[in-house]
Amino acid sequence: MRRAALPALAATLLVPLVAACGSDDKKDSGASGDGKKNTTLTVLAAASLTDVFKQAGAAYEKEHPGVTVKFSYAGSQELASQVRQGVPADALVTADTKTMDGLKSDTETPSVIAKNRLTIVTGKGNPKHVKGLSDLSKSDLKVVLAAPQVPVGRYSEKVLDKQHITVKPASQEPNVRAVLTKVELGEADAGIVYATDAAVAGDKVATVDVPDEQNAIASYPAAVLKGSKHSSDAAAFVKWLNTDESQKLLRAAGFQKP
Repeated sequence: MRRAALPALAATLLVPLVAACGSDDKKDSGASGDGKKNTTLTVLAAASLTDVFKQAGAAYEKEHPGVTVKFSYAGSQELASQVRQGVPADALVTADTKTMDGLKSDTETPSVIAKNRLTIVTGKGNPKHVKGLSDLSKSDLKVVLAAPQVPVGRYSEKVLDKQHITVKPASQEPNVRAVLTKVELGEADAGIVYATDAAVAGDKVATVDVPDEQNAIASYPAAVLKGSKHSSDAAAFVKWLNTDESQKLLRAAGFQKP
């Protein structure tokens, strides 16, 4: 009977050891190969940053092993609404200071990372022969603008009012990319977008410059969200956006210095 009890006793003693091993595995599930904890940052970003932030995110992840950056793009007014609703995120980048200023209770101190300017886009080859802002008031021209709640829509309204030009848009879009898409697809003859968005479209559209004296400059502030669960990592990313490497990517995409 004593001999029969020994295997049973050994099996009983092994159970805690197996459980302990399983516990260690679970603890390591959030760590990278070098033992560092993996962190995923969620960044709410203005739609006009879509292309350049894909490059910036990849560059940042390469420099910071264990950190993954996920972007959520939309019009700045929509991003602000998400922040107020408590959508989980770590940092915010808007296309204007007004939207960011309205979120002071939700953000840390912001810093401007880039600037942009407006341009007119038309169908490929400019079939309607648009030459400037004044042509956008022509009754036979189908023009789309961003809604006035959207930064680019507000900037567009500002430059048109300054030149005493009245435009009756066929539609008011929720973000700058929606304006660009309508012109690309031939659903509109012309629209006002950021110069960087026109550059992304390439030869799908034609561009008509808006002179400096008639133009508006858009500023892009970035800030850590106070509700972030990774505030130190988020702060490091926001700071990185003003480094030489990030600024080179922004300049290459057509953004201006902050």
